[in-house]
Amino acid sequence: MKVALVHDWLTGMRGGEKVLEVFCELFPDAHVYTLLHVKGSVSETIEDMDIRTSFVQKLPMARSKYRRYLPLFPVAIEKFDLGGYDLVLSSSHCVAKGVITGADTLHICYCFTPMRYIWDLYDLYFGKGRSNFITRGCMSLLVGYLRRWDVTSSKRVDKFISISRYITDRIEKYYNREPDIIYPPVDCDYFTTASSDGDYYLMVSPLAPNKRVDIAIGAFNKLNMPLKIIGSGQETKRLQKLAGKSIELMGWQSDEVVREHYANCKALIFPGVEDFGIVPLEAQACGKPVIAYGFGGVLDTILPLEDSEGGAKSANTAGNSATGIFFYQQDSESLLRAVLRFEDNREAFHKERIREHAISFDRSIFKDKIKDYVEKKYSEFRDQRVNGVN
Repeated sequence: MKVALVHDWLTGMRGGEKVLEVFCELFPDAHVYTLLHVKGSVSETIEDMDIRTSFVQKLPMARSKYRRYLPLFPVAIEKFDLGGYDLVLSSSHCVAKGVITGADTLHICYCFTPMRYIWDLYDLYFGKGRSNFITRGCMSLLVGYLRRWDVTSSKRVDKFISISRYITDRIEKYYNREPDIIYPPVDCDYFTTASSDGDYYLMVSPLAPNKRVDIAIGAFNKLNMPLKIIGSGQETKRLQKLAGKSIELMGWQSDEVVREHYANCKALIFPGVEDFGIVPLEAQACGKPVIAYGFGGVLDTILPLEDSEGGAKSANTAGNSATGIFFYQQDSESLLRAVLRFEDNREAFHKERIREHAISFDRSIFKDKIKDYVEKKYSEFRDQRVNGVN
């Protein structure tokens, strides 16, 4: 079976690239197609693949400013020649799903999300105060075209896989398709529990508008409790001005440093809305609870302690299987109350049980599920082609 893997871009080793890494392990002879590849930015497993890039690779300042070329991405992804492949497996949060394949090719898309920049988070990325006047003007003219292309190109996919119930709802809403769900992988073997807790809370997040780091800073300024924030991004300067003395913005850190801070924190703070959210599961793999805004992908990955504010309930009403606490208004005051509630209920959380929950999302489980899914769908596809069924 001749296989092509399609990924939006290769500029760093984040959650999407960890999914692609598993795909590369399953199909080591596959060709990898991507808009842009910054050499050395991803794992050796991916770097060792036959990687083929688009014309975006050669555009000025593409390495660091590639997002400015968003209007060109549909054209770039459609120019790839995928003739002769039996299977195309795309991993897409932007345009990778839009590749054009032949009738004899099965296209399965592992969809992280419909393109968030042009749908529900458009104002967050391109609203007043978030982008300059020229960018806002250009996007107001182009967003209609990008939305039409996003919907039209979704029809090229034979089978969608969603990463969470939250993304399933979005795929159904924007693409009118019914995906299957296979949760993304967490390398639980890499993470371990610590014998004791430190005195600080932790955030691990890009410093981007949708991550709502400002909510955490506002809460911990009032609480005057130690909060360490690991991550970098376009919001760095603004957040530095907001942060009080109890808050440490640590910038980018190595995987080893992140793991150490997971293991030694009191709890992870997670105030944003994620499509799935690998970080909360990494923290749970270290036996640490998560205090999260109760919306989005975390509803699939956190077992919340029952609380007095309503919303999601723990699967175990006795509380002894809880892995976190939810707050239900996305603001600093609601997070502040959740932290205080956690401080009053720390005995309800057990490291071994929290880690056991995280292991149900382990990388090995994901790998087996993807392998079985692809084999089944490809067999069904070939049978349909042989029998002349469309």
